[in-house]
Amino acid sequence: MVRNIDSIIFDIGNVFVDWSPRHLYEQLISDSAELEYFLKNIVTLEWHTEHDKGRPFAEGVRILSEQFPEYAELISAFDYRWDDTIKAKIDGTVRILDRLAATDIELYALTNFSQEKWPAFAEQYEFTRHFKGVVVSGEERMVKPDPRIFNLIIERFNLDPSRTLFVDDRAENVKAGEVSGMIGHLFTGPDDGPVKLEAHLKDVGVL
Repeated sequence: MVRNIDSIIFDIGNVFVDWSPRHLYEQLISDSAELEYFLKNIVTLEWHTEHDKGRPFAEGVRILSEQFPEYAELISAFDYRWDDTIKAKIDGTVRILDRLAATDIELYALTNFSQEKWPAFAEQYEFTRHFKGVVVSGEERMVKPDPRIFNLIIERFNLDPSRTLFVDDRAENVKAGEVSGMIGHLFTGPDDGPVKLEAHLKDVGVL
């Protein structure tokens, strides 16, 4: 097969690591009903997305704690125990990245991630060293699926979107990548995700 892909852009959370606030709060809230209430109404994805947009964690914790003072201690844990929101590496995806790194494919990452938490994460997880470049939403003050962040990574690294594969676990982000001209691939989770990704990479002649 003639390869038509020169570069691959990867998401990080739930592609390379199993990330969820639930992983942390299952350790802190024993009552299942309270856990579900807390995750649905207090530490929500919408609140956390503001950190991915650049809001300092201290500010986010303060704002939410003022709204829900009875949960202040649990809310602050989202900052000082943030590492516990990551359950494990998704080893299958990491192995695929290792194989890709031995080819001439250029590897990049585009991640919704706090600029505060990214440096320590990148230091801890060696697979990030395979990326030729990384765009971190918190540093840019915009998050996927904002089309501007896709245009930014294309322009910053002089990519040809028609020859760039974009891998993400959220359908709306994959769609936004496709709108920007990239070839999208929806990563389907830590269980079958790496297998399906590997099959797709073989289909397009990358592996």
